[in-house]
Amino acid sequence: MLDLIIIGGGPAGLSAAEAAAHEGLDYLVIEKGTIANTIRQYPVGRTMFSTPNEVEMHEGTLKPVREKPTREELLSHYIHFVLNLDLKINTGEKVVDVTGNVNDGFVIKTDVAEYRAARVLFAIGAMEIPRRLNVPGEDLPKVHHLFVEPYPYVRKDALVVGGGNSAAEAALFLSEEGARTTMAIWREDWENRDPKAGAMKHWVRTPLEAEIEAGRLKVVLYKQVDEITEDEVRLTTETGEALTLANDVVFVLVGSDADLTLLRKLGVEMEPGKLSEVPVYDPETFETTVRGIYVAGHFTHARHIKAAIDVPRRIIPLIARVLNH
Repeated sequence: MLDLIIIGGGPAGLSAAEAAAHEGLDYLVIEKGTIANTIRQYPVGRTMFSTPNEVEMHEGTLKPVREKPTREELLSHYIHFVLNLDLKINTGEKVVDVTGNVNDGFVIKTDVAEYRAARVLFAIGAMEIPRRLNVPGEDLPKVHHLFVEPYPYVRKDALVVGGGNSAAEAALFLSEEGARTTMAIWREDWENRDPKAGAMKHWVRTPLEAEIEAGRLKVVLYKQVDEITEDEVRLTTETGEALTLANDVVFVLVGSDADLTLLRKLGVEMEPGKLSEVPVYDPETFETTVRGIYVAGHFTHARHIKAAIDVPRRIIPLIARVLNH
């Protein structure tokens, strides 16, 4: 029986693995994708919004070329953190079920193997389930819920639906690289300038507005998308007018949620969060309402990467103390 299974190989999971190794725990990280899989899903070449001190595993160890790291620099930082410490992490292995209890231990089944552990820490990402518009045509091959790069869409008609940073970045990258781009956004999102209320970052908005000023990017203040077809998109503007756009590709970037299925199945209670439901947990230990099941990372109330790295360093020693009692 392992002391601890950590589900998720992002910043929270890697921080937990280091802390577990330091405490002498017999642990294993299980990650269904690659190391820092959520970061890998960011657009190619993207500059992060955070400075190194907010995302690095240890102070002074992330040394980007410019003030803020790119997606690639941050990915490399996390990968070499794993390699340098020789952390125990199984990638490309998906957890499909967790059963058991704190008294008898937990059974963790994956698509590869089965494990037993005294404690389980969920350090999963918050981008697992993209939110959908739920309109006809959303399942067409031209519709994407993730933006990776603009280059396949040069001189194509692209529509980006959404009002956050991800949507704004996608619209900006597409427009800059020669796609005929339209961004459909709600007025309240477009006029929002309050960072605490989720307004798009000024360093995205400023170049975005420059693209609009230059006539390369169009913005439609919309009420709803009505239908997506092979070569068009029909939507209703905020004034109630019907608008049809010729279209080759659609990016629906209206947010995403963590997959809390396994936690719910275990009986963990949920509560409303800032953007979506989050598990109920002790703010000191991050233990959920099911004893022996812990949470950390972007899907908790501690949403920032820095918190995702810091929290496991506080709670893993507490878990070790209980196990060694």
